[in-house]
Amino acid sequence: LCPDIERVTINVSKPNITIVGAGLVGSLLAVMLAKRGYRVTIYEKRPDLRESAMSAGRSINLALAARGIGALTEAGLYPAVEPLLIPMRGRMLHSVDGELEFHPYGQRPEEVIYSVSRGELNRMMMTAAESAETSGSVEIQFEASCQSIDFDQNKMEIVDQSTGDSRFADFDILIGTDGAGSAVRKSLVQATGTECSVEFLDHQYKELCIPAGADGKHQIEREALHIWPRGGFMLIALPNLDGSYTVTLFLNGKSPDNTGGSGTDCFESLSEPGQIEPFFQREFSDATKLIPSLAEEFAANPTGPLGTVRCKQWSHRRVLILGDASHAIVPFHGQGMNAGFEDCSELMKHLDTTDGDWDQAIPAFAASRPRHADAIADMALENYVTMRDSVRDPGFRLKKQVGFALERAHPDRFIPRYSMVMFHRIPYADVFARGATQEQLLNEVTAGVDDIDDVDLKRAGELVLNRLNPI
Repeated sequence: LCPDIERVTINVSKPNITIVGAGLVGSLLAVMLAKRGYRVTIYEKRPDLRESAMSAGRSINLALAARGIGALTEAGLYPAVEPLLIPMRGRMLHSVDGELEFHPYGQRPEEVIYSVSRGELNRMMMTAAESAETSGSVEIQFEASCQSIDFDQNKMEIVDQSTGDSRFADFDILIGTDGAGSAVRKSLVQATGTECSVEFLDHQYKELCIPAGADGKHQIEREALHIWPRGGFMLIALPNLDGSYTVTLFLNGKSPDNTGGSGTDCFESLSEPGQIEPFFQREFSDATKLIPSLAEEFAANPTGPLGTVRCKQWSHRRVLILGDASHAIVPFHGQGMNAGFEDCSELMKHLDTTDGDWDQAIPAFAASRPRHADAIADMALENYVTMRDSVRDPGFRLKKQVGFALERAHPDRFIPRYSMVMFHRIPYADVFARGATQEQLLNEVTAGVDDIDDVDLKRAGELVLNRLNPI
């Protein structure tokens, strides 16, 4: 699977690395460290995903983009990941009456994002990490959770999930990649008193499934992210390799006040079987025809929360958190996994720059990365409004057309913000700042205009040259 990893030689003079969490970020990090000669032990709270099915309704298909691809390539894993991917070239918007409108994400053939199954990707990456076992460098211990951390003694309390027994393990370096509910983060916050918040949206999510057709093929456009935008809520669908689609409803948990849509639709109002199909028939009639046993599936699958984790301090002594453990974000920009993978890449840069000096690399990484995590968290929240509402606005579409025109004319200065996030590896905080300047520029040149033919593109180009430095 990953021949480069199998040739790893452990450097016994290097510290042993302990990782908590064998999810996507933890597995990628283990591979990167194994390639650098480290011995890695991963403790994972869940059973081995390769031997058990993922819980129904908890997958949320992922969108792989440039940042994630870059990190996977650096680890030598991208060739193994490619067969799991389905390109999505843009958004396919579904109106209430069933009309379709396709909006490309970019304007170059390579500007696509990729749908990938979280479960299949995680299984492959755990196997890739363990492929280093030929040199004994990576070990994953399942059903072993972090209970507490002694930062003074470099010890971690581990609980066996199957028996309830606990034990202590020493560590040289401990890295928490254990997700939004991170036990490592909780111990770090308790030890340091650092500021940390978990901000939940009023909106929640529920997954459904459009199965493959009778011929085993996709029943709607395969190479698109499908969106049913309804102002205050939306339905989306991402393609799977087996011809099915993972469908996700994002909707207010309780009756909203001023969120658009009908003004009363919420998960609380869909608690009875007889309420579900009328709602779907009214709002998503074309999708409803493709989801068999809709009411039963809706009732059986859990309703999940959506939240943002912001943590001011990511490290303490020889303990570090990254990925969702330090900066979980809502899924509306498709960047949760990509940002976590980029964390791994950035940490490796600091480690390589300091010649493997963890006491320099950890604080340097932890000082430089949080502002970028905050930036993508803010952009993800903004993109929810874009996906469920703004995409229907003619003014939004006009600005997108003008943005593409300016990118063609000035590709070294003007790149639409979405493209900067998804198709480039420009630091998130720089994207956020540059995007604000570009949005103001677009607002100015499209004010009072309804058609791109009436936009003064010459003036717009002059504003680009005056306000935006080359990238």
